[in-house]
Amino acid sequence: MLHVKAAKYVKEFRLWVSFDDGTSGEVDLKNQLKGSMFEPLNNPEFFSKLSVDPELETVVWPNGADLAPEFLKNHLCK
Repeated sequence: MLHVKAAKYVKEFRLWVSFDDGTSGEVDLKNQLKGSMFEPLNNPEFFSKLSVDPELETVVWPNGADLAPEFLKNHLCK
């Protein structure tokens, strides 16, 4: 299973993510945040409050929204 080891806010709807398989890079989530759970993340100030949950080992936000590591890796900027 893939896990997120570190993540940080970059700008707007971009974050930098490091995975336990050694890959890392920026993820652009603009136009990816759909549904009621992700609606607050469309506010860049709220989006910037991301963290890595040590139990889930993925990116989470204060409202309980989270994204699967595989989803994040599939959206790494090329």
